[in-house]
Amino acid sequence: MNIGHLQNLERAVSAFLVQEKHLTPERIREWIRDFRAMPMCDVTDDEAEDLARRLETRHQVTMAIGSLLVERGYEPWLERARVDFDSYYWNRYRQLLEEKGFSLRVISTLHDDTDRTLGLLEDPGRDGPWRRRGMVVGHVQSGKTANYIGLICKAADAGYRLIVVIAGVHNNLRNQTQKRIDEGLVGHDSARLLTQREERHIGVGRFDARRRPVTFTNSVRDFSKEMATGVGVPLQGLKEPAVFVIKKNSTTLTNLLEWVHEHNAMRGGTHVDAPMLLIDDEADNASINVRYGQKEVSRINGQIRELLQMFSRSCYVGYTATPFANIFIDPDTDDDMRGADLFPRHFIVSLDPPSNYFGADRVFRDEARSVVRHIADNEDVLPISHPKDHNVAALPASLVAAIRCFVIARAIRLHRGHTEEHCSMLVNASRFTSVQSQLKSLIQQVLESVQASVRVNAALPENQALRDPEITALRNVWHDEFEGAGATWAEVQGKLLASVVPVKVVEVNSRSHGTLNYDEYASTGLSVIAIGGYSLSRGLTLEGLMVSYFMRNSMMYDTLMQMGRWFGYRPDYQDLCRVWMPEEAEGWYAHVAESIEMLREELRTMAAAGATPEEFGLKVRAHPDTLIVTARNKMGSGEQIVVSIGLGNQFVETSTLRNDATSLDENRRAARNLARQLAEDGPTLESATAEPFGWLLRNVPVRPVRTFLGAFVNHPLSMVTEPGPVGRYIADREGGELALWDLLIAGLRKSEHTIVDRSLGIPVNCQERGAGSKSDASTLRITNKQRVASRGIERTGLSDADIEEAERLFRESVANQGNERASWNYPDRIYRARRTRPLLMIHLLRVLKPDGTVMHNEPVVAWGISFPPTKRPEQRVEYVVTTTWLREHFRSDADDDDMDGDDV
Repeated sequence: MNIGHLQNLERAVSAFLVQEKHLTPERIREWIRDFRAMPMCDVTDDEAEDLARRLETRHQVTMAIGSLLVERGYEPWLERARVDFDSYYWNRYRQLLEEKGFSLRVISTLHDDTDRTLGLLEDPGRDGPWRRRGMVVGHVQSGKTANYIGLICKAADAGYRLIVVIAGVHNNLRNQTQKRIDEGLVGHDSARLLTQREERHIGVGRFDARRRPVTFTNSVRDFSKEMATGVGVPLQGLKEPAVFVIKKNSTTLTNLLEWVHEHNAMRGGTHVDAPMLLIDDEADNASINVRYGQKEVSRINGQIRELLQMFSRSCYVGYTATPFANIFIDPDTDDDMRGADLFPRHFIVSLDPPSNYFGADRVFRDEARSVVRHIADNEDVLPISHPKDHNVAALPASLVAAIRCFVIARAIRLHRGHTEEHCSMLVNASRFTSVQSQLKSLIQQVLESVQASVRVNAALPENQALRDPEITALRNVWHDEFEGAGATWAEVQGKLLASVVPVKVVEVNSRSHGTLNYDEYASTGLSVIAIGGYSLSRGLTLEGLMVSYFMRNSMMYDTLMQMGRWFGYRPDYQDLCRVWMPEEAEGWYAHVAESIEMLREELRTMAAAGATPEEFGLKVRAHPDTLIVTARNKMGSGEQIVVSIGLGNQFVETSTLRNDATSLDENRRAARNLARQLAEDGPTLESATAEPFGWLLRNVPVRPVRTFLGAFVNHPLSMVTEPGPVGRYIADREGGELALWDLLIAGLRKSEHTIVDRSLGIPVNCQERGAGSKSDASTLRITNKQRVASRGIERTGLSDADIEEAERLFRESVANQGNERASWNYPDRIYRARRTRPLLMIHLLRVLKPDGTVMHNEPVVAWGISFPPTKRPEQRVEYVVTTTWLREHFRSDADDDDMDGDDV
């Protein structure tokens, strides 16, 4: 393979493909054929075909328009005002996106999305005062920055003259964002603008540099009053936009507030009249008011609101991938000094990702078996919960395997011709910088050992090279993980030296001198193993991320998803990506991914019905996940928290059970009494029909169900299955929607290697489940993922026609978002949405200890309910959450970092 010729061919063809309006596989091959005639692009037929398939994947990427909620009565202005301004800034940015190889379809959708969002802002030419609040919901690592830079460009074209971007809580993220804005809007290297060095055009400035925004910050320095004063440009009467990219930090915001105030006072004003757009990146982080006492406001939340108040005409747009906290903001919170809180009362825009997005659905549902690997060997050397002064004597074997996996994956990428591409590995295993430093040292030792073996032996014939234990270990990783990735071991071995030698180990936190300056390696690609914690968990992009080793104990929805740096785009190497994490963490990620997708579906449904953001907020606050999200937001109150939720179209189950003999016996008795009461009140279990998931009994009256739920001994950690609130919800509807039930006694079809239980009057082949690693004498957690029911169980009781229709609509929904899948793994929520009767599932479980032995001689009873959608106004029921319980079980790593001063 002549890699240079192949790269020349790819660059040449790609430059023309972005200009194609109707791109087809045939047209791609025509361009390849034409350029292959050039000596510098001479490649083999097989190489040409491989390139054609790769370019098909890259350039036929699609992206659908997302959903929209907007206040009623808002009058559109953009089309009317567009005749008075040109699109100078947007046209430059669009040209940059084309140069970067963005699909024309994606650029077209980005254009429509940003037009739509711009139209929801206020007309900057309208006399004031006016203020707007909105939110844009994207996906983690999905291109939110590209979207808001596009919005900023269009806002600048429309006449917004002051643009403030609040870009995360860490310097590295702020600097990264500044560079992106320099490239996409400013067109100049901002680090040079305030120095005596020669100016340098970058990004859009290479296309057209006639106009220049004023920059009050640069890519190496955050905002300071001295630097802003030195710019010497008044905020009133600006002809070109003034741009501030600041860190989400109280000191920085204080400096900006003081400078704006002093700037106005010198000119005799109380407000800046220039129309201002404030972009709040990672808007769920630090911007939310988490102090709910009377008239109390979190510092940064108050400062952002105060900044908005200083401008007579302002728009606030929060960008986030985890909007839970934002939607729980009280929309009626207001005060004279700070103004209204940041609830997106005027609009919510949901962005759909491009079809090549590698997100939570793919990682934790569609492709989990090929991507996710479990960490189960860390407790002796690096427990998930450890003190700041923990001594790391050695690395877990799984982390060493992950390092070798990274080396092999990079070798395969080199074989594929990715010689100038960045390659990264993420290690996020501790929130303490002292522990991160130890990990860096130990990882460096492992890497040097691999490098030494490769230098000495990788060039030898295969049979001789494999005498080296390290080479053998690398080959085993190739065999286990990548044998089907299109590169033989001989080809991989030939790339090992080039793969491993350039790799650097970098510590990324507030106390390290490590850097992820990918720009310095633009021509060769940076290969790095990045060790960090919270600094790596918010917005910072790891270019070319292939292998992640994640070992944290946060269960907070926003924290979990933002730590998912492995989401994003993996062109031509998605099959090489691997994520190591504890099995319990995988379960939480799967749950959160499902919750976010349900939120997006609800947004799409309500958008179609013309609902407003406030109505959407009311709906979301009725979701069972409110128990965690609301309580987490209000943790500082130190009181019991009453949370009202609805159970319509929801699934609940007892994945955490009491483990004492008395409670287990009571629950078995409750199941037997249910069978006995059925014999008295309605159809008996003997008349149940065999289904794929067990024995199904239809049209069961509600009374035996309520009796069973009331008798079942619930564990206090299983908050959503508390019998009081669940019973009240059922009682409110037992005369109508919940009068008749489907009852499933869940079991296996075959009885091999399990218990056959006959205590209910029918033979039940007990399902087998492992006890979660955090189980103890009082608490039994069903599996580390804390899931009892099998996927697909909620279709039980539906007709074949209903099942087929639910699956068809799901496929269409996915296709409408620009995604295609080779196989379908249907989520249970699509079946639940078509239910007309609730489904009660009784599980008889054979629970196994980690060593494979049976934990209890008799079956363990658990239950779950699939509630159908309600046609009545949602009648919410109250749950009581204590902050003591919440702190113990759902503490946030981010809060701990802040308290300890580590990794911030």
